[in-house]
Amino acid sequence: MTVEATSAGAILFRDTRGHREYLLLKSRPGDWEFPKGGVEGNEELQQTAIREVEEEAGISDFRLIDGFREEYDYVFEANGETIHKTVHLFIARSFEASAELSKEHRDLQWRDYDQAINTITQDGPREIFEEAHEYLDEIQAEEDGQYG
Repeated sequence: MTVEATSAGAILFRDTRGHREYLLLKSRPGDWEFPKGGVEGNEELQQTAIREVEEEAGISDFRLIDGFREEYDYVFEANGETIHKTVHLFIARSFEASAELSKEHRDLQWRDYDQAINTITQDGPREIFEEAHEYLDEIQAEEDGQYG
């Protein structure tokens, strides 16, 4: 029997002197990932993503970017059960320069796009990260066009 599980999180970025950097967290098994976690109770996916950024990155001054939500899924075994997990990722912009490591992860780093894309080990998050980066580039180009 397969148990369905749902998680949500965010690809978090900050703007450092006009240079975009993304937050990656190193999980206990050693994968680099984005802040994410299981939906609790009647939470909406966005609420889960917001809570997980606060809990796992120690950042409270951020906002979700409208219009982006992608998902990936994978199957794993735990306690003799097969779990099918679907992870929904949003994009969030941090207005804080530093993050704090929680007990759930062993390391955190802000990385530019090229570093980050080479650090993320799983295909699902990596593909969504590429899409998120392009999405942000498009928004930025539109803003530059508006204000240029």
